[in-house]
Amino acid sequence: MNKRLLIVGLSLSAAIGLAPPASAEESPKADPIIPYADIRYRLELVDQDGLPKDATASTLRLRAGLKTAEWKGFSALIEGEAIARLGPRHYNDTINGRTTYPVVADPSDVLLNQAWVKFKPVKEVEAIAGRQAVNFDNQRWIDSANWRQNDQTLDAVRVAIKPTLAVTIDYGFAWRVNRAFGPRSPQGIWRDTDIHLVRASAIAKPVGTITAYGYFFDIPDAPLLSSKTVGARLVGEQKLSGKATLLYTAEYANQRDIGPNPRNFSLDYLLLEPGVSIGPLTAKVGWESLEGNGTAALQTPLGALHGFNGWADKFTTTPAAGLRDLYADVRLKLPPVGPIKGASARLKWHDFNATRSGIGYGREWDAMLAIPINKQITANLIYAEYDAASFATDTRKFWIAIDAKF
Repeated sequence: MNKRLLIVGLSLSAAIGLAPPASAEESPKADPIIPYADIRYRLELVDQDGLPKDATASTLRLRAGLKTAEWKGFSALIEGEAIARLGPRHYNDTINGRTTYPVVADPSDVLLNQAWVKFKPVKEVEAIAGRQAVNFDNQRWIDSANWRQNDQTLDAVRVAIKPTLAVTIDYGFAWRVNRAFGPRSPQGIWRDTDIHLVRASAIAKPVGTITAYGYFFDIPDAPLLSSKTVGARLVGEQKLSGKATLLYTAEYANQRDIGPNPRNFSLDYLLLEPGVSIGPLTAKVGWESLEGNGTAALQTPLGALHGFNGWADKFTTTPAAGLRDLYADVRLKLPPVGPIKGASARLKWHDFNATRSGIGYGREWDAMLAIPINKQITANLIYAEYDAASFATDTRKFWIAIDAKF
């Protein structure tokens, strides 16, 4: 505890030390307290081979909070969350013991989702301490897991420094991870963690944005996921003739064991993703490799486990033989239809293989239709179909979701 308090104190002290003297004329803004709410209803249907029953999960999430306006550089937020089951309990929520059903990891609960204090003494520096949702870059490594009804949050302190408009430097220290499974799950909370997040990004015109990072996870409650990952990422685009734009992403990282992890490994991550955007159409192809050595594999325990490697969620844990994902991703902005404007469609295809042996794991199709009803409400129809070859079993998932933000 002393180490955590020391890091929190040093981080906040560094930011406070840059603060200019407050003016006697300063006063709170007209609206010092800003309420907000985020409501999501979701129906999730799962048909998974190898289990005797299909899952039907009808759940409602209410997330509401209060955020203060900035005053003398300080602001704060407190946010609660309630997740309720509507209808029969015909699914395995990971804690109800209904193992004859497929998993839909949305257990009912009422909890404190976020509670933090932010200090921004000057526009180039801000420090935030408390329970918070953290998302970096494309959320491959650090993500708040917003796909599930419950967020993943960190009890942490973070400092962000922006010395120029083109450069951002982030540092974070987290002593607890509140996972999306909820506090009643045996794996719902990782306590006494020693997690350090270091990230720096720079806009290098005309090439793109270059990001370097180091993520150090010492997790006593999940020793096999303790690791240090160091990498770099490039994201950019180049204008072509007419309305066409070339898109490209490249990323490399190396992950090694650290702290309580009993395994000894050095594993590589590689992503290559070229694409093109022409008017309302964006098309990408990608090759992502998470190396495995047959005993251990590169893992992303704080990353977006749903958004990568198929929406059927067959590869939220990388197999010991590693994972190579060859994929295509097509997005289309749809023309207005009556009062409906801003609708979009997305189609993805994946071919999954092992990095160690090249054995084919399976293939997957994913599809989504997003329909904004108005500025506050959006409806989503989502489908995923995994066709197993040598890993897991055939699975079909379908979601109907309605999101409302106020």
